[in-house]
Amino acid sequence: MKYTITPFLLQHAALHPISFHMPGHKGSAIYRECGYGDFLDRLMDCDITEIPGADNLFQTEGPLLEIMHRYQAMYRTKASYLLVNGSSGGLIAAILASVSRGGKLILARNCHKSIFNALSLGDISPVYAYPDTIEEYGILGSISADEVIRCMEEHPDAEAVILPSPNYYGICSDVRAIAEEVHRRGKVLIVDQAHGAHLPFFAKHIRPAFSGGDKVLWFPEAAEDQGADLVINSIHKTLASFTQTALLNVCTDRVDRYDLEDRLQAIESSSPSYPLMASLDINADLLEHCGEERIRSWAEDLAWFYEEAPKQVPGLRLMEHPMLNMDMSAYGLNGNELEEQLMKRGIFIELVTGNILMCMTGIGNQRSDYEKLTAALKEIAGERILGSETKKQPKAVTRSLVMKPVPVKKERIPLQEAAGRVCGSSVIPYPPGIPIVCPGEVFDSEVITYIEERRRAEEKVIGLDGLGRVIVGVEK
Repeated sequence: MKYTITPFLLQHAALHPISFHMPGHKGSAIYRECGYGDFLDRLMDCDITEIPGADNLFQTEGPLLEIMHRYQAMYRTKASYLLVNGSSGGLIAAILASVSRGGKLILARNCHKSIFNALSLGDISPVYAYPDTIEEYGILGSISADEVIRCMEEHPDAEAVILPSPNYYGICSDVRAIAEEVHRRGKVLIVDQAHGAHLPFFAKHIRPAFSGGDKVLWFPEAAEDQGADLVINSIHKTLASFTQTALLNVCTDRVDRYDLEDRLQAIESSSPSYPLMASLDINADLLEHCGEERIRSWAEDLAWFYEEAPKQVPGLRLMEHPMLNMDMSAYGLNGNELEEQLMKRGIFIELVTGNILMCMTGIGNQRSDYEKLTAALKEIAGERILGSETKKQPKAVTRSLVMKPVPVKKERIPLQEAAGRVCGSSVIPYPPGIPIVCPGEVFDSEVITYIEERRRAEEKVIGLDGLGRVIVGVEK
C-alpha cells in the first residue's frame, strides 16, 4: 500500500517535537494526564453517525445539547453552538444572519479570508476599517473605536461590524468601547475571537493580572464580557479540542436565533464528525475539572519565559502576551532564518512576519517546552554576533487600495502585469490568512512587490497559481 501524508505525520510525531503552533492541546499528553486516554485508544470506534442516542447537531435534544449548555455556562452566554468546520463556518453564518443580502458590512481590513468568502455568498459590500500599525515591529495592531465610528458615519446603511480581537499576534481591540458605539447606532457587533478562546478562563482564574517573579502579565477581557453580540472562538487553537472545532457564542438578542441556526446548517457539513464533537466535550470537561490548574500553570510558564529568556538572550525582544512574538534581529536573524534554526532543534512555530516570529502557546504546553525554547534561543544567539546586520524582510502590508466594482468577467495574467488591474479573486498570504488584495481592489506596484517578496521567501500565497498568475477583471 502507498501512503502520502501519513508517513509525514507519523515521522513528525516520532520526533516528539515542541509545538508552538496550533492546535492548543499540543499532542496526546494532556488527554492522557487528565484521564481521557481511553477515548484516544478507541478513537476509530467513536467515529459514528447519528444513530439513536447520539443526538443530531442540527436538532440537539440529547448529549450534544448538554455540551452546548456546558459552554453556555462557561462563557456566560445566551446560547453556544458547536462548530465542526472551524471558526470559518461560524463567521460566515454570523455574517449572513446579520447582514441582508446585498447589504453592507463594516469589517476590519485584517479580517480572516473566511469573512471575505461570506461577502461573496451574501453579495455584501465591504466597508473597510483599518487597524493601527505597530511600527516598531512592522505588524498590525488594534482597531480603534474612532475608526469604526468613521466607517459608520460614512456608511450609515451598514448593518453590522466585524473585527478580529485578538488578532493573529494576540493584540486585542477595545471591544467594549466599539460595542457601545455600534449599538448606539442600532447595528450588530460580531467579534472573531478565534485566537482568544482562552480569555474567559484567564479572566476567571488569573485576571486582572498574574505575577510571576518580577513579571506581571495582564490579560484582556473576553469579547463576550464586553458587549459583543456574536463571538466566534476557535477552541482548537489555544485550548484542548481537535483541529477544526470551534464555538459560536450568542451574547444578545440582536440577531434572530432561528435565522442563525438556519445559516449554520446551510454552511456546516450534514455529517458532522463525532470524534470532533467528542473532543469539544472533553475540552469542556477538562476546563471544568482541571482548568484552573492548567490555566495557572500556563500563566506561570509564560511569566517564567518573559522574565528568564531576555536574561539568557540579551537583545531578544518580546511582545508580552500568550502569543509569544519575538524578534532576534539584534543577532542578524530575520524571522525566516530564526524559524529555520528552531526547526533544526525540533521546535515548530506558527507564523513569521518580517523579523517577528510568533509562537502560539496553548493549554497543552508544559514548562519544559518554554525551557527548551529558551535554551534553543540561547544556543542560536551564541552562534551569532550581537549587533549584526539583519537582512530586511517585508513587513505586514494592509492599507487602503483604490476600489472599483468587483469584476464579473475574469482572466489570469502574470502578477508582474497586474499593476492597475482590478483584483478578481483574493490574494492571501497564508498564514495568517488575511487577504493582501481583495476583489474590487486595484493592484499597485507596492503590493505586487510585497507578494513577490513573500514568494521568494518560499511562503504560501493563496490566489497565485503555479505559473505566478493572478485573477483580474477583463478590461473592456
